[in-house]
Amino acid sequence: MTDDSLPAEVRALYPFASCRRETPTGARQHYIDEGTGRPVLMLHGNPTWSFFYRDLVKALRGTHRCIAPDHLGMGLSDAPPPEKFGYTLAAHIDTAEALVHDLGLIHFDLVVHDWGGAIGMGLAERMPDRVGRIVIMNTAAFPSPRIPFRIRVCRWPVFGAFLTHGLNGFVRAALRMTTVKPLPRAVRKGYAFPYRDRARRRTVHRFVRDIPLDESHPAMPVLRGIEDALPRLADKPVLVAWGGRDWCFNDSFYEEWLRRFPRAESLHVAQAGHYLLEDAGDEIIPAIGRFLGSDRGSSAPTEQSGRRSP
Repeated sequence: MTDDSLPAEVRALYPFASCRRETPTGARQHYIDEGTGRPVLMLHGNPTWSFFYRDLVKALRGTHRCIAPDHLGMGLSDAPPPEKFGYTLAAHIDTAEALVHDLGLIHFDLVVHDWGGAIGMGLAERMPDRVGRIVIMNTAAFPSPRIPFRIRVCRWPVFGAFLTHGLNGFVRAALRMTTVKPLPRAVRKGYAFPYRDRARRRTVHRFVRDIPLDESHPAMPVLRGIEDALPRLADKPVLVAWGGRDWCFNDSFYEEWLRRFPRAESLHVAQAGHYLLEDAGDEIIPAIGRFLGSDRGSSAPTEQSGRRSP
């Protein structure tokens, strides 16, 4: 899937030059790389793509280098067959780590949302000396017994597969259930556009099935390892920005993050849903800008090496 296939109304919202890199699996990963300054790596969740961060990138690119990749199988990235890429939590962390090395990011800040939280914190665990400030939005990086039934249904091998990549039900439901305010038509179209492709809808299903519900799940040891490493990130400056009307990552997750990072700054927007940048971007994006901007002038160097042309 290429960026030149984006409808004009989506391109108007997402006016970025596309970059691509070959991953260790041979698949090509799409990402955007906008602005100059201290790098900020933004990791999305399921079933979104870098489109989720479009307004944050526009706000920060005057002072920061904003890098927002699409996970393999999502957005405008390739969707390699499962025999070539496992679509597991560990595999996504591997891909993110390879991106950091390819772009020569010696020091960078991190913004995570949804399943990007586990991927991002797994990345931070592997390279804690490179990660500076961390922005956490409606996500988890630790096991939880609270998995809503509507998520569990999508995990079912036959019906769940039919629902997610047959009917595109997971993406369609997300467009209605993740915000308090209805999304404008062009924004809905932007979120849904990559998932016209059945291969990417299969990835949506694989993401859901990779959520570990018990200790026997193959992703559980990876998630437990990330959870065990969180205390080693406790000295990092952290902002926990949260939408209070998220039916999946509800306020119990928000409270758990603050328990684990008691020195964190926090911003709770009661009338924002899971896609909090859509419901409350006017409040949350300036707060993220202030939080990341306060790092300017630190002793950490600013990297520009590794930038790739579209």
